[in-house]
Amino acid sequence: MRDDYVDAVRSVIGLIPAGRVLSYGDVAEILTCGGPRQVGAVLSRHGFGLPWWRVIRAGGEPPRGHGRRAWAQYLAEGTPVKGEPDDDGDGYRVRIAAARWFPSETDWAAIETVKIRLGDAGQEMSAGHDEVEV
Repeated sequence: MRDDYVDAVRSVIGLIPAGRVLSYGDVAEILTCGGPRQVGAVLSRHGFGLPWWRVIRAGGEPPRGHGRRAWAQYLAEGTPVKGEPDDDGDGYRVRIAAARWFPSETDWAAIETVKIRLGDAGQEMSAGHDEVEV
């Protein structure tokens, strides 16, 4: 996986404040490269130290296999959710419309810096993110 892409995804996720979320696709869209699967791969392999629970599936579901752990974080942070976890930790969703993070001007400045560092690699990835190995 490309180090510059990993760093870019980690940088964006690190900006998401408590109680707010982005979908995997939102992160890719902010970076204008890659796609939801690439963002998920970065979190899966390089997500240590990040607020991984703040990146969710587009339908509001928590990260697959981490519903119980994510639920505790959502409650602690006051993230808007609907439903409650079942025995498997599923059965609830984050109210993504209410919880979606919108970067401030300061955040956008940080994101633009990250995108500049990503440079031409980001342009190549956005041209066909399903075909590009990150």
